[in-house]
Amino acid sequence: MADEKPKEGVKTENDHINLKVAGQDGSVVQFKIKRHTPLSKLMKAYCERQLEMEDEDTIDVFQQQTGGLM
Repeated sequence: MADEKPKEGVKTENDHINLKVAGQDGSVVQFKIKRHTPLSKLMKAYCERQLEMEDEDTIDVFQQQTGGLM
C-alpha cells in the first residue's frame, strides 16, 4: 500500500543523495551523503579538504551583486 513506511534497516534507493560543491575557481567536489546528514557536516569536510581551513579561521561573506552597467 502507499501508506506503508520502509522498515528500519531496509535500504532504499533514496537513502543517499549526490551533491556537488562548486568552488569560486571552477573546481567541483562531489559528495555522497545520507539524506538526513546535516549540511554542516558536508561544509566542514569541504573546508578541511579543499580550503585547508583550520580552527579559528574567518570566512568573509559578500552579498551577490547583479548588474553593474553604467
